[in-house]
Amino acid sequence: MSTPEAVGDCALNRVPMAQPEPIGLFGGTFDPVHLGHLRLAEEARIALGLATVRWIPAGQPPLRAEPQTPALHRLAMVERALAGNPAFELDAGEVHAAQASYTVHTLERLRRELGPAQPLVLLMGADAFARLDAWFEWRRLFELAHISVATRPGHNFPQVGAGDTAIFSEFRQRQAAAPALRTSPAGAIVPFALTALDISATQIRRLLAGRQSARYLVSEPVLDYIQHNHLYR
Repeated sequence: MSTPEAVGDCALNRVPMAQPEPIGLFGGTFDPVHLGHLRLAEEARIALGLATVRWIPAGQPPLRAEPQTPALHRLAMVERALAGNPAFELDAGEVHAAQASYTVHTLERLRRELGPAQPLVLLMGADAFARLDAWFEWRRLFELAHISVATRPGHNFPQVGAGDTAIFSEFRQRQAAAPALRTSPAGAIVPFALTALDISATQIRRLLAGRQSARYLVSEPVLDYIQHNHLYR
């Protein structure tokens, strides 16, 4: 039987458990996924010190019109876009869900999978953050994850004129720098500067519908998939 002294020595020599590295979560319709999406995820990974970025294509997005392309095609395009980058992971949970893709439900699922201590970082653009109060149970997002907002270099965030809205109030209370993502599993808002790339899925769909080139706007594997499956015609 161990003596008190032996137990104490053992406790002193015990190596503390390392804090899990934060995981980025990047959701969207990705209709289609393009180089702007890829660059955002890569710059977020570096700026925020993320272990990985998990891409989560939406199945049935509740706050916008039904995507032009069926979910399984969009999932397949994201899978091809991520190939070759070991820091990117694909999560098909929303595509295979029977109900609308509410972010709070996705975060609850990931919490069950990854545990309460894992720092999760929800990535979004400034425009999406400005409309956050329209999201289902949006205040609960902060209980489940951090939020990191991509902003254009040289632009103040939040934008001037945000006033005393509920979202701006949350930002004032929760604003933090990237190191805060490693010290708690959820609750901070961390902006990061993003290289501006003037690429949009709407623009790409318009080009493809007009039988024009979308090369160098989407990756070659994605473009091959689009052409092979006659999408956006």
